[in-house]
Amino acid sequence: MTAVDVCFKYGTPPGELEAQALNSTREVYGIRKITFDEKERTVRVEFDATRFTEKTVENLLRRAGLDLKEKVQLV
Repeated sequence: MTAVDVCFKYGTPPGELEAQALNSTREVYGIRKITFDEKERTVRVEFDATRFTEKTVENLLRRAGLDLKEKVQLV
């Protein structure tokens, strides 16, 4: 397993429906952790890079209803 983090800025904060969908996303095998920074309006996902790409993770978040704006470069 290769753990990788990816971070995205989002626009509209997730509502109840999006939160429920994101909880389901956390159950996807290979997604290790999802954390939000409400002040910075970012979501950070730790995932198994042997199972997913960053684009796949982005698509999972979009399908959950998250209003993603751009990828944030991690330092």
